[in-house]
Amino acid sequence: MEKIRIEQHSFTGGLWFAAWLFTIGFLKLSFWKGVFAIILWPYYLGVSFSGLIG
Repeated sequence: MEKIRIEQHSFTGGLWFAAWLFTIGFLKLSFWKGVFAIILWPYYLGVSFSGLIG
């Protein structure tokens, strides 16, 4: 009989969710930009912080 292995990745999902909420709050994104930030949150942070480097 084979053993069934169940893995939980809730820490990674929670970290992603916290980063997404941080991005919306820190950058004061509108609703639709917040929706797009679900996938593109590193882009929005990069655009925001690029002004600090140059």
